Amino acid sequence: MAFYRGRFSWILRPFLTLFDLFIINMFAFHFLGFSKESFDFHFFGILVNDFEIFILYSTTMWIISTAITNFYSDYRHILFINLLVKLLNQLFIFSIVVFAFLGFFREIQAPIGVTFKFLYLLFFTIGAIKISVFYILKSFRGYLKGNQRKVVVVGNGESIQEIKEIFLTDKELGYHLIGFFTDSKSNDSLGTIEDCFSFLESNNEVDEIYCGIDDLSEKNVNKFIQYANIKQCNIKFVPNTLKLFNKKLKTDYYKYVPILTIQEGVLNQEFNKIAKRVFDIIFSILVIVFILSWLSVILFIIIKLESKGPLFYRHKRTGIHYKEFYCYKFRSLKITKEIEGTYVKRDDDRTTRIGTFLRRTSIDELPQFFNVLRGDMSVVGPRPHMPSYTEEYSKKIDKYSFMYRHHVKPGITGLAQIKGYRGEIEEDKDIINRVKYDIFYIENWSILLDLKIMFQTFINALKGEEKAY
Repeated sequence: MAFYRGRFSWILRPFLTLFDLFIINMFAFHFLGFSKESFDFHFFGILVNDFEIFILYSTTMWIISTAITNFYSDYRHILFINLLVKLLNQLFIFSIVVFAFLGFFREIQAPIGVTFKFLYLLFFTIGAIKISVFYILKSFRGYLKGNQRKVVVVGNGESIQEIKEIFLTDKELGYHLIGFFTDSKSNDSLGTIEDCFSFLESNNEVDEIYCGIDDLSEKNVNKFIQYANIKQCNIKFVPNTLKLFNKKLKTDYYKYVPILTIQEGVLNQEFNKIAKRVFDIIFSILVIVFILSWLSVILFIIIKLESKGPLFYRHKRTGIHYKEFYCYKFRSLKITKEIEGTYVKRDDDRTTRIGTFLRRTSIDELPQFFNVLRGDMSVVGPRPHMPSYTEEYSKKIDKYSFMYRHHVKPGITGLAQIKGYRGEIEEDKDIINRVKYDIFYIENWSILLDLKIMFQTFINALKGEEKAY
């Protein structure tokens, strides 16, 4: 059971819903010509006019469609990019709703241009309010310390450390960490996991308890659940981040035997594949024509002056469905033959002077837009590995997660890369976190997310990245 102590979303959501409905019907009355040529209609024996019908229709369909798109979801956790996606989804669905109404009631003479103006102004207004509320709440929680949730964090693992850091650094989320308990050595711990129970008994202001599920005994788990029910606070369990949790597996039962099937992610839905492919083709053509056409000539001269060898360097990589392909780069090494199982390391003596610059700025990756145009790669997606590394990494990640990663085209850049998990794999957690972000991307893909990743990649290239060598 979830408890809602100390929150005001129960007021905010109905208020925003009523405000949006007011805006919808006010704009409709002004733009769609209800007042000019009104007609009456018998609705279950009651005489109503066209505008009254629209109010009933728009209110019903708005409430249904916002429930489908989860339009009024919690502002505390949502990312801005997801907020824009919700706005666009709602715009698309409600536009269909409006055109369906105007198509059915042909007596309403609303020109197509006027209808589009109505929808544009409607969503500009609703979007402006929604975005304003989003930032006002962030400021309210971050700077004015309002709408705070007092939380206790319990556990020893890396996942617990991560959630604790989020609560301490991301003030706009509105979490106030009042207690941290761990059995491992920590300067900011208030005691052991057992000490936490005494703390909770003497503190009645705890809103939420976050427990590392892998760090607790079954007895302690039951004690925390009992406490949460008695005190009416929420308890949440944090899994180990080294385990990859996702929606990739569908479970069917053949009699009593569970059968697991890899599901197609949102990125492999037919419409999304077409939209992403069209974007890839257009964007790669623009890069090839307006950047690579002249940059290749300049780099050919500079690279040739410094070392013998071709302008481009091709290396074998694992792509979608484990299909191998040749990936292209501007040559940045003195050698042209790929050595299996060797990443370029920091201060690698194989790197040329111009190569160091190309790798630091990621300019060496630009020829991969030819791979995108050919269909081997996408602009954004999981980065492809050498076949030897693919085999090695698959032993460190659970098989289903690693297979799921190879159900989409690899990308020139990706979510894992902008989060810092690029280049050389120095520890197991590097590949584990890389795959974790790749799977998140596959399951939550949108064009806006692609644009955000591309923009952040450009910013990172200008600033320079620690592992870009």
